Amino acid sequence: MKGAVLAVAVLVGAISAPAARAEWPDHQIRWVVPFGPGGANDLIARVAAEAASKKLGQQILIENRPGATTGTQAVARAAPDGYTFLIGAAGVITNSLLLKNLPYQDSDLVPVGMIAVAPSVIVVNRSVPASNMTEFVAWAKTQGDKGVTWSTAGSGSTPHFVAEMFKEATGANVTIVPYRSGNDGVNAVLSNSASVTSEASIVVLPQIKAGLLKAIATTYEKRIGAYPQLSTTAEQGFPSVRIGHWAGLMAPRGTSDAIIARMNAALSAVNTPEVQAKLGESGIETAAGSVEDFAAFITSERQRLGALAAKAGMSGDQ
Repeated sequence: MKGAVLAVAVLVGAISAPAARAEWPDHQIRWVVPFGPGGANDLIARVAAEAASKKLGQQILIENRPGATTGTQAVARAAPDGYTFLIGAAGVITNSLLLKNLPYQDSDLVPVGMIAVAPSVIVVNRSVPASNMTEFVAWAKTQGDKGVTWSTAGSGSTPHFVAEMFKEATGANVTIVPYRSGNDGVNAVLSNSASVTSEASIVVLPQIKAGLLKAIATTYEKRIGAYPQLSTTAEQGFPSVRIGHWAGLMAPRGTSDAIIARMNAALSAVNTPEVQAKLGESGIETAAGSVEDFAAFITSERQRLGALAAKAGMSGDQ
């Protein structure tokens, strides 16, 4: 009799275990944004979370944890239970290329899916006598030993990579000045403390449209929907100057394939016309796709940016 009861219990457990797993998510999910509120990644995260939560039937909470590695480390060390994710950006790729003693391994995070891209835009102070890449390169080469001053959002940031790509592609002399944030870097150009920077479309499009900054090119692979008159670096003959401020979802290593697949499917909600219109107002392009596509992108970018960082002697510890 005891044996029969035990057998029934085991059978019930075997049947109920998949049912329990199928209930994910059964409570609130947390997406960690490793930046402060108000930037491109924060906006992308909030719009995507609202859309994905409707598909999952559970609220997705946005938690801002700014710092070079603070938010990423928190997710890398989180339980792989499907309730903590990272809104990854270029730092997911570049941190291990540029920082010593990183408090986590690249392998501690696994890809879930790309979400969107805020195209990068090269902008100059209004006094700079250039309105495109050819004119700007020609002007930059007249600026003597110091060259042009290029402000960035900090060492190892996306604008830092754009500056290094520009130097390699043109041979122009560029003095790179790291600031604490993208807004600080843009303010340096507005005040003419620096001649040029590059930043996400959401940050600079308002100043461009108001005539406060001059746009030279977008470094994204296609023109910006909200500002289509601006051509790409590739269209202007500089295809190697190519990068965007992307946002994608990452999970702690060990998160089940089933959960990753379901979250990836929920991310497809950002490709709806409603969400595309909401993000498009800020020049942001939705880019949700498969887990495999996102994994391939990360691998390719790590190789490409790693080669550039090594050649240029880049460091995030400067």
